[in-house]
Amino acid sequence: MTKSVEGADVLADQAARAGTHDVKVAASKVSVFYGEKQALFDVTIDIPARQVMAFIGPSGCGKSTFLRCINRMNDTIDICRVTGSIEIDGANVYDAKIDPVLLRARVGMVFQKPNPFPKSIYDNIAYGPRIHGKAKAGSEMDTIVEASLRRAGLWNEVKDRLKEPGTGLSGGQQQRLCIARAIAVNPDIILMDEPCSALDPIATAKVEELIDELRERYTIVIVTHSMQQAARVSQRAAFFHLGHLVEEGATEHMFTNPSDRRTQDYITGRFG
Repeated sequence: MTKSVEGADVLADQAARAGTHDVKVAASKVSVFYGEKQALFDVTIDIPARQVMAFIGPSGCGKSTFLRCINRMNDTIDICRVTGSIEIDGANVYDAKIDPVLLRARVGMVFQKPNPFPKSIYDNIAYGPRIHGKAKAGSEMDTIVEASLRRAGLWNEVKDRLKEPGTGLSGGQQQRLCIARAIAVNPDIILMDEPCSALDPIATAKVEELIDELRERYTIVIVTHSMQQAARVSQRAAFFHLGHLVEEGATEHMFTNPSDRRTQDYITGRFG
């Protein structure tokens, strides 16, 4: 059996057990090193299923570094080393049997700046299902494309423009296209790294509404510098500072009665 087939079997077994755990992602003592420099220190956190978890904290505190550990995006950095464990539905994503390509289909990612492929709107969505063999061309693919665009709240705006380049859309539409592209392969988890930082307030509001709708089907982890956004979209929040996870808990409780003085100082604008 090839490594990729074994990896597919492991992921399929994880998927079969999905929904039986309140905890979707369980990280234990995760540390990250870039060469000799340590960027994260023994991060332990549980991320619940079908909720929005917001990572907050000053720039350079480790939020995005930890986010990228969940789908092994840090593997693409030669000098990066990750220790500890991250489990999704009880299986360690750093297990040698896990194919990172298959993992990233299950754990989609939306980046800070919209990055549609230089393809048509249709082909942006069809790309993932096509390379992962989830659908053939024709009506089956048409159904996936339409369903993904509908879930991303974009279908009515682009249904008559599917052959036009995705890069021709507005910034907010491009970001929703990227979200539609992520969900087209039917992931369990969606990671969002400051998805609204390049958008205007109206486009930001649309993406936030979309996040609230998507959490009924997906576990969402979002990195944001906006305290207001974290308060609006997340059910739980985690505060990072200088590579350490300071505290984690229900968003409302953390924002009104944080346990750590550093969290209080950051939320009230005393630093960061």
